[in-house]
Amino acid sequence: MKSSKKAIYVTQPSLCTQEEYFEILKSVWANGILTHNGPKVREFEEAIISKLSVNNFVAVTNGTIALQMAIKALGLKGEIITPAFTWIATVSAIKWENCDPVFCDINSETLNIEPNEIEKLITPKTVAIMPVHVFGNPCDVLAIKKIAEKYNLKIIYDAAHAIGSKFKGNSILNYGDISATSLHATKILNTAEGGGCITVNKDINEKLKRIRFFGHNNDKTDIIDDGFNGKMTEVHAALGLANINYFNQVIDDRKVKYNFYLESLSQNKKIFFQKHNIGTSNYSYFPVIFQNEKQLLTAQNALNKKNIFPRRYFFPSVNTFKKIVKYKKVPKSENVSKRILCLPLYFQLSLNDIKRIAEIINSSI
Repeated sequence: MKSSKKAIYVTQPSLCTQEEYFEILKSVWANGILTHNGPKVREFEEAIISKLSVNNFVAVTNGTIALQMAIKALGLKGEIITPAFTWIATVSAIKWENCDPVFCDINSETLNIEPNEIEKLITPKTVAIMPVHVFGNPCDVLAIKKIAEKYNLKIIYDAAHAIGSKFKGNSILNYGDISATSLHATKILNTAEGGGCITVNKDINEKLKRIRFFGHNNDKTDIIDDGFNGKMTEVHAALGLANINYFNQVIDDRKVKYNFYLESLSQNKKIFFQKHNIGTSNYSYFPVIFQNEKQLLTAQNALNKKNIFPRRYFFPSVNTFKKIVKYKKVPKSENVSKRILCLPLYFQLSLNDIKRIAEIINSSI
C-alpha cells in the first residue's frame, strides 16, 4: 500500500517566482520579438558568460541540438569515440550528423570515460572524442587533451550535466574544442527546454551562431554554412534570466543535500558512490551503485511503495540499443548501468525527505 505522503520524484526544476518571470516577459510582449536572436537571448548569453566566466555562449533550443551544432561546426565526418554510459542523445547527435559512434568503456568509480581505453579505439577513421561529464563529475580533461593532440583529434564535451562544475577553479565548459550543455528543466540552470555551445575559439563561435540560424551570414543576405533552426526563443531566454539569479543558491543547496545523503548512507557497505577526483562537481545528481541488480530492484521497490520514485540513470548502457547501433560489448558500462540508481535531489526536497529515503534503502538491503 502506497504512503499517503506527497509523491517524491527523482527531480523537479529549480524555478524563480512567477512574478519575477512575468516581469521579464513584459518587455518581450512590449517589443513583440519572440525569436531570431532577440534582445533577451543576447542578454541571457551575456549573463551566462558573466556567471560562469566562459568566453562565449551560443544559446540554442536544447542540448541535443547543441551537440549536433558542435559536430557540424567542426566539420566532422567519421568515427567519434564516446562512452557507452550516457544518455541516448549523445549517440543520436552523432548519428544525425552522419558520423559513427565508437563506444569506449568507463572508469567504474568516476563513471566517466576511461582515458586509458580511448587510444585503443583510434583508427584512421577517428575524427573526434566526445566524453561526457557524467552527473556533473568533470572528466580527466588533461589526459583526454593529450590523446587528442597526439592523434590530431577534435574534442567535443557532452556537458549536459556540467553547468557549474569546475576544474582548477575554472568552468569545465571552457575545455575541449566545444562544450555542449543542456538547459533542460532537470538541470541546475534551466530555460524549460534549452542548451548552449561554448568555445574559446572566436571563429568557431561565429560559425555556431550561423549554424543556429540556417547558415545565414551576419546581414542575412546569403547562406554560407550548412545550418538549421537551433534558435532559442525570447520566452525561454526570459526564464533563464529569472532563474540564473538563483544559480549559486541552487548549487549550494545541492551540495548540502548531496553530503547529507553521503552521511546517511555511507555506513551501508552494500552501496557505493561516484568518485570525484578531478575538479569540482556541481552535485547535480546523487547516484548510488549497488552490489548487484537484485539489490537495486529491492531498494527501488521499497521506495516506490512509499511513493518515492528514483530513476535508473543511465540504464541500459547505450551500446545495447541494437535497433540503432551495432552492438559491441562494453563490460564496465553494461555492469554499472544495471546497478546504478539516481536518488531524488532538488531544491524543494527537504533533509527530512532525504533522511527517510536513506532509512528505506538501508532497511531494505
